[in-house]
Amino acid sequence: MFKSIVAAALALLTTLATPLHAAEQLPEVIRFGISSAGVGKPPRVNTGWISVAQLHRYLENEFAKDGVKIEWIFFKGQGPAVNEAVSNNQLDFTTLGDLPAIVSRSVGVDTRAILGSARADVYVVARPGAGIRGIADLRGKRVAYHKGTATQLAAARLFAAHGLSEKDVRVINMEPGTAKAALLSGDVDAIFGSLELVNFRDSGRAVLVYSSRTEAGPIGQGFVLVNQKFARQHPQATTRVVKALLRAAQWSSDPAHRDEVFKLWASAGAVPEATYRREYQGIALADRFSPLLDAGLAQRTRQAATVALQHRLIRKPIDVESWFDRRYLDAALRELGLVGYWG
Repeated sequence: MFKSIVAAALALLTTLATPLHAAEQLPEVIRFGISSAGVGKPPRVNTGWISVAQLHRYLENEFAKDGVKIEWIFFKGQGPAVNEAVSNNQLDFTTLGDLPAIVSRSVGVDTRAILGSARADVYVVARPGAGIRGIADLRGKRVAYHKGTATQLAAARLFAAHGLSEKDVRVINMEPGTAKAALLSGDVDAIFGSLELVNFRDSGRAVLVYSSRTEAGPIGQGFVLVNQKFARQHPQATTRVVKALLRAAQWSSDPAHRDEVFKLWASAGAVPEATYRREYQGIALADRFSPLLDAGLAQRTRQAATVALQHRLIRKPIDVESWFDRRYLDAALRELGLVGYWG
């Protein structure tokens, strides 16, 4: 009886000594999706603060002592391919542009937006001799972009602003690499895309038709999403991921690192450093790199979702507030002393 009493007492003391918030079991690997094909071999992100996070190994360093592997997975099929991977629980976190993220949410894929990522300008270039000098001139032309991506949403907005719709142009669904090759071969008349399209203008291989850098118009918005299956199993790891990414966003936003950021992007080889400097002239990187899920981002997302619904890119509206999960971000901002850093 005495031995039983002692054993029971020891068991009670052990229970009382156990922390209320015991450390969770960490995964062996964290799978981080990138909604682009990337640049180089092995592939890398070439712009934005996610590029800094990958190349400076912020996630790897955060989990190094725990032996957790970070796996970066790139998708040539962009947003639609990422959505399929998340639906099949093949990713834990991912970057995603506004339209595929909205589509994913509208069909019930179980993710949450945990960070905003870099906002990006939209560019349109046309082959020389196509008679295209502005968006209105795209009527009846062969125009290529990748449907289901943020580029399609930007195209829909630009068409509407110039009295057009997708029905007024000959839209050809192509991923970015294929679209650029088709433009050079003359198989399409114009393509929508990102900043690297100015390389075509600078080399004389295309005419710059539109840039949101110089004309009022849509700017692409990205997000970092978490698979809720992962978040429920690993809430502490999710917070640590957000904290590591927040460090990368802060480093990239610091004006003292502006030159380093451009050099790092240019090292990918897709766009020269001089082009980045020219295209970002007068733009504070902190404005483009804010990771906050603030009222401004919520409003822009609601507007994007409304446009997507109007153009039948989604079948039902989404509730942005229930999709934005600010818990991890708020905790990381407090821990890193960055509350108020981005305004």
